[in-house]
Amino acid sequence: MRQVGWREFAHHLLHHFPRTPASPLDSRFDAFPWEPNEAWVDAWQRGRTGYPIVDAGMRELWHTGWMHNRVRMVAASLLCKNLRQPWLKGAQWFWDTLVDADLANNTLGWQWTAGCGADAAPYFRVFNPMLQAERFDPERAYLRRWLPELARLPDQWIHRPWEAPATVLAAAGVELGRSYPHPIVDFRASRETALASYGSIKAPVAQR
Repeated sequence: MRQVGWREFAHHLLHHFPRTPASPLDSRFDAFPWEPNEAWVDAWQRGRTGYPIVDAGMRELWHTGWMHNRVRMVAASLLCKNLRQPWLKGAQWFWDTLVDADLANNTLGWQWTAGCGADAAPYFRVFNPMLQAERFDPERAYLRRWLPELARLPDQWIHRPWEAPATVLAAAGVELGRSYPHPIVDFRASRETALASYGSIKAPVAQR
């Protein structure tokens, strides 16, 4: 029932603010310092970010046209916050690839994650891909299904292969940078950069 409520709220917003599929509801985000980088967007789309839970979700999306809502939020958070890519890039990709794509829901979801919509997530909420994998894929079955190149890694390391000892990687046949990419950005450093960027536009919302 909660999700039905979100759906109705999404359609309410689209009806009253028809510009939002192309522009943020929160006008402060017109000045947000995004860092457009097509190579990073491409890596995200193809499931080559180096963050396993995100890459598994993006590959599932490409192969099936669907992705669990939890993974959608994690993937969106990485794109908008850690990579600081415009939320519209993600919204357009989901619109093109999701079989359940809905303009109102898609717009609400992306603006919620990016922090520029109604009832948006706090700007300081940045999903941690490693913790999310531990919590929602405890047996690592999802990761192993969509990331076969990491399938032989132990549960302890498969969601953060860059921290695995060299002997563990070798035994699993994983060569970072070749069979599976290094993380596209450092999570902690990129989080701090994102928080600073969000702080730069923290001012009273313009009157409408």
